[in-house]
Amino acid sequence: MSEVLQRQSASVGTSPGSFANPPQVGGALAFSSPDTPGMPKPSAMTAWDFLPLGWRIESVEAHALGCAGHGREGCGTFIRAVAPMGFVALTQLESARLGIVTAQMRRVAEREPHLTTLQVRDEIAAGRMVIPANRIHLGYQLDPMAIGRASKTKINANMGASPVSSGTEEEVEKLRWAERWGADTVMDLSTGGDLDACRDAIVRSSTVPIGTVPIYSMIIGRKLEELDETIVLETLAHQAKQGVDYFTIHAGVLKEHLPLIRKRLIGIVSRGGSLLAKWMLVHNTQNLMYTGWERICDVMREYDVTFSIGDGLRPGGLADATDAAQLAELTTLGELTERAWRKGVQVMVEGPGHVPFDQIEYNMKLQRQLCHGAPFYVLGPLVTDIFPGYDHITSCIGATAAGYHGASMLCYVTPKEHLGLPKKDDVKQGCVAYKIAAHAADVALGIPGARDRDDELTKARAALNWEKHFELSFDPDTARAYHDEDLDVDTDFCAMCGHDWCSVRISKEIQEFSSGKEEEYQRGKPVKSAALTAEQQDILAKRGVLSPDEIHRLASKTKRAVGAADSKASCHSDFVDPEAAKLAQGEKLAQGEKLVQLNTAPAHNLSTHDSVI
Repeated sequence: MSEVLQRQSASVGTSPGSFANPPQVGGALAFSSPDTPGMPKPSAMTAWDFLPLGWRIESVEAHALGCAGHGREGCGTFIRAVAPMGFVALTQLESARLGIVTAQMRRVAEREPHLTTLQVRDEIAAGRMVIPANRIHLGYQLDPMAIGRASKTKINANMGASPVSSGTEEEVEKLRWAERWGADTVMDLSTGGDLDACRDAIVRSSTVPIGTVPIYSMIIGRKLEELDETIVLETLAHQAKQGVDYFTIHAGVLKEHLPLIRKRLIGIVSRGGSLLAKWMLVHNTQNLMYTGWERICDVMREYDVTFSIGDGLRPGGLADATDAAQLAELTTLGELTERAWRKGVQVMVEGPGHVPFDQIEYNMKLQRQLCHGAPFYVLGPLVTDIFPGYDHITSCIGATAAGYHGASMLCYVTPKEHLGLPKKDDVKQGCVAYKIAAHAADVALGIPGARDRDDELTKARAALNWEKHFELSFDPDTARAYHDEDLDVDTDFCAMCGHDWCSVRISKEIQEFSSGKEEEYQRGKPVKSAALTAEQQDILAKRGVLSPDEIHRLASKTKRAVGAADSKASCHSDFVDPEAAKLAQGEKLAQGEKLVQLNTAPAHNLSTHDSVI
């Protein structure tokens, strides 16, 4: 344990903290959680074990490629593949195998400063990382990013028009909103309206990778039973030409799996999975996505579209989790991963949606084994089924565990899940919940730098520097609005405790404590709280706590309104008269409520033996 406690989870000098396994970037574990006894072990194989026919592997001295042995990045020996004469790399996976560092890999290393460009390249070559970056989309506004266990945990936001709600303009607006709130990728799941125009507008407008489920477009305007391989390949080629970065294809749902779902409480909840199950029953034949997999790979390779191999038999309720159907499909997903790698196509694998908390680690680590470390992309999972309207919470609980135990990307769930199509605010709530889950997992895994911002915010909070506190928060508008709702002047206390009971203020005033004394966080004179912005007003209006007049006052306040002069405001509690400080909180106290008087003796006169209270 002492060895574990010596490790740092941040890039510079903060307190020790991670109980995760030591980082093994370049190995099967990368950043990982310790295994509970009985968990499946990582696969001994990687994408290197599934090279195309005619390829071979050779060892290369890195300084032969320009390092010159001077200790610069790249010194040492690494392996690369040698392709047949005349071969041209079209995908990030093929480039990485050949030892090539692409512009997209360099960009990923810039965005993931704990990784070098060569580590990014080698993780991609091993199949443990993907860069979803269609060559067409790179010509628009795409900013390349990576998904994998060596990188930070990513989140995806789903959106899309339905036959009864929304349209292209609204979906593009939701795309921009999702990007603002931290979505790393976005899936267009439109099933209504002009799907082609909506998809094209989203791809052209997005800075993040865009994914789709192409079968939705395949059956628009035709009967499901008319679906054939020609339609499949033509649809994939069309969407690839539009610039879609990754496709969800439910090729793992096999005809022999269907009897396994008969006793499920809710059957098949994946739209793509249910459509293909019905197609197989109508035609009494094997899934055409499975039998045509290599031809599908050829289309995707041409544009470097990444697979997100769909989990068509994912559980739709706790009772169906980790059942025979789900596990049988997962085994098939491992086979499809191997086949895609042989064709040079990047792969991530989709995972379950409703899983009891105690089964999450097993699900993550079984995928790691069966799919040889290919990035796992999971929906939630939801850890309880009885909170419709709050499933962004039930699922981000499971998503945190999934991220810690092996998932590389978390598909958000909004408050509208199971109930309707997400609106703009639902998208924000889903993104924020999942940024919390992903960040919590990264901190727990000890990814270098993951906790730096948390520690900086703690320093600002200790110094009672409200402006810096809000600036470092993920959602400054909400933090500021909530603060000003109760106390619209920046004091050395908040409305939760008030002046006399503020432990942070008391700690800051004790001379022997370092708490709150970081020089760069001292704010000097008190900062008068600025007037609320339009967005902050809207946040408070939705809460329904303040009257419109009170919100207007906060939005148009002046120096006089907050009672602050050019010098230190009387409400500031740096050793001012306690009675003056009480006035700042008095309006918020219930009529007649008595304040408890504490010892507010100046810290300069306190010794370690003095009582603070």
